[in-house]
Amino acid sequence: MFTGIVEALGIVERIEREGSNAHITVRSPISSALRIDQSVSHDGVCLTVVEVRDGCHVVTAVEETLRRSNLSDWQPGYVVNLERSLVWGGRLDGHLVQGHVDDVVRCTAIKPQNGSWHFTFQYRPTPEHFVVDKGSVCLNGVSLTVVTPRDDLFSVAIIPYTWEHTNFCRLREGDRLNVEFDIIGKYIARYAALYASAIGRH
Repeated sequence: MFTGIVEALGIVERIEREGSNAHITVRSPISSALRIDQSVSHDGVCLTVVEVRDGCHVVTAVEETLRRSNLSDWQPGYVVNLERSLVWGGRLDGHLVQGHVDDVVRCTAIKPQNGSWHFTFQYRPTPEHFVVDKGSVCLNGVSLTVVTPRDDLFSVAIIPYTWEHTNFCRLREGDRLNVEFDIIGKYIARYAALYASAIGRH
């Protein structure tokens, strides 16, 4: 479990394919402190550390993860948002994030707004994957607040601190980001669907 508060930025140094898997080597300020089997969020994707060496750590992404996330777009030099798992009893400064990416969204607009930035994204709404105004959403591992959702679009506002300490400052229109919709909303939607189905059978 994570909070969506980025802890450090890493740089992808190497990507090696083995069958349908990808072994990704990342150099970061926290790599040396990691241990094998530890869960770390990489742009919102929970990946297990399989090796630590020389200021770098290695994680493996399986075919399902590559298909569902933007990891298939990564190249050496890519800057990735990193967060270690939540410590039980610690502060929850963002929101509850599982590290299980639901889909990818596409950035359609980036507009500076008096010292902050307004990002708009296009997504594929489903009964369980939806956004609400002022609700939570996790984009590339960053906990953010939804503004002005409409049809298949929603926006977020990025403050200068987030701009400087995440990979949002490197995004361009057309880029794909990992999205994890609010876990509470997903459970409510699932329960509502099951309840409606049960009522319909009577």
